[in-house]
Amino acid sequence: DDIAANDSISVLVIRSTGNAFSAGHDLKEIHAHGTNEETVALFQKCSKLMMSVNKLPQPVIASVQGIATAAGCQLVASCDLAVAANEATFGVSGINVGLFCSTPAVALSRNVHAKQAMH
Repeated sequence: DDIAANDSISVLVIRSTGNAFSAGHDLKEIHAHGTNEETVALFQKCSKLMMSVNKLPQPVIASVQGIATAAGCQLVASCDLAVAANEATFGVSGINVGLFCSTPAVALSRNVHAKQAMH
């Protein structure tokens, strides 16, 4: 809300340093250390963040230099523009039990055409 109301901010760039842009949630850590209520609160906070990115009047750019998976990939897809380094990778593989990570599905399906996603 502060960014949206600030007329001196004309663009928001989301980036990180290191090998990863964002790997999303660590489900094993969440399960090991959080209660059900804390887990629900965490995912609600994540959802609020993604909705806030969509609602900002300023353009939001994801500057991706590394891996962006699960909620990290959702964050990139929620931005107005994504600029990816040659080393950037994206994925929605989810957890390692064969389940698809459905969290980013809406943002991805709205922003990435099927043939581009297979590139």
